[in-house]
Amino acid sequence: MPIAGFTAQAVGGRLLASIREHTGRPGEVHRFHERTAKRYTELLGHSKGVLMKAGQIMSMMDTAAFSASGFAPYQKALTKLQADAPPMHPELVQRVIADELGSAAEHFRNFSDEPMATASVGQVHRATLHDGRDVVVKIQYPGVGQAIRHDLANTELLATFLRFATAASGMPIDTRSLAKEAATRIAEEIDYHHEAEMIALFADLYRGHPFIVIPEVVPEASTGRALTMTYLDGMDWAAAQHADQDLKNAWAEVIARFINGNCRHANLVHADPHPGNYRFRADGTVGFLDFGCVTVLTERARWLWVSFQRAAYEQRIDDCRDLMTQLGFFAAGSTLTNAELKQWISQMTHEVNLPQPVTYTTETTARIINGMFDIRDSSHPAAKITLPPEQAFTSRITLAFASIAAGLNATLHTRSILDDMDGIAGPTTELGKIHHAWVRDHRLPSALDHHDHP
Repeated sequence: MPIAGFTAQAVGGRLLASIREHTGRPGEVHRFHERTAKRYTELLGHSKGVLMKAGQIMSMMDTAAFSASGFAPYQKALTKLQADAPPMHPELVQRVIADELGSAAEHFRNFSDEPMATASVGQVHRATLHDGRDVVVKIQYPGVGQAIRHDLANTELLATFLRFATAASGMPIDTRSLAKEAATRIAEEIDYHHEAEMIALFADLYRGHPFIVIPEVVPEASTGRALTMTYLDGMDWAAAQHADQDLKNAWAEVIARFINGNCRHANLVHADPHPGNYRFRADGTVGFLDFGCVTVLTERARWLWVSFQRAAYEQRIDDCRDLMTQLGFFAAGSTLTNAELKQWISQMTHEVNLPQPVTYTTETTARIINGMFDIRDSSHPAAKITLPPEQAFTSRITLAFASIAAGLNATLHTRSILDDMDGIAGPTTELGKIHHAWVRDHRLPSALDHHDHP
């Protein structure tokens, strides 16, 4: 397969570029990464398979703050995959709708052949149901599911691609485990029945919420390759960044409560916290989209994860070690010292323990990356921490939220928000008081009281 052959060549090319740079040709490694990233993008753009999807997942990582990473050229080049997906011809759109739903006229009063958005797996169209509801219809490109399933059967292919691409970042990642977890999430994402089930779970959880808005699935107009849901209006990410600062602060708190509330009030993790999946509204509410990448935690995993976060906020290092061992971050006999673990935990919880409120900036993102993920040498604490497969996506959330909050230049009472969501203290923000009144009305559990330690 061309991608596998090119990856093998690239490994040798990286070594040669390093030798040349050390013998008096500065910038040779960077130029190598730029050339390689461009070629990977060309190869993946023609695949419409799992590697293209993996490339797009990686393109969503905020790597701008990596101070000396070779991954930035890949992130920049792979981002083109999101923008360059060509739309289907209108006749093909109608054919897919006919194959999946019978006909557009059967379900929709109006249906726009022109997509409002395109992605790696499919594209999204505006429509109106016969009962007058405005909806969006996500339809899958013909053959893309089969192509991805074929690629997923070759587990080494995905592992090889991830091994090379993540090596440029310097992060210690078990690419075989990451490939396995990525394959599971990608396989779920191409099954629109699965996404419909996830939307229903989130919609049930947040139905009637004062500022978190989830679309409703239209089951009679949905299949495994066509998904119809109610339309959520609002600003996109580009427009939201230019809004009034008080509004941006409110949006950031809403997102913080959504991200942290899913595994506190339920066993859910929205594992794709990307700003393109949000709709920002002028009344301070936020609509949440795209539930193809969701992790459903076991009760034990949920309890351990939330308990670890609480221990980390409170700098209870012995408890952090015990909980991280149970979660699989390192073996009981790890050589990581408590001082090293405290150093790593402090980076993770920096904003929680600063004088409040905290303003998020690009420096926030840079500190998290350099302190938690960007490994320079074997003495860095994170070099002794292994990312468990089931945490491959949930561990992105700290960085993803910091990136979103920084993009909004948001000022937040971060400690207060997390304390009230964990039931440690009462809410102090207006949104917190509104949220807690809704939780009481719906009799939802708090973070640590689903039941005793499992």
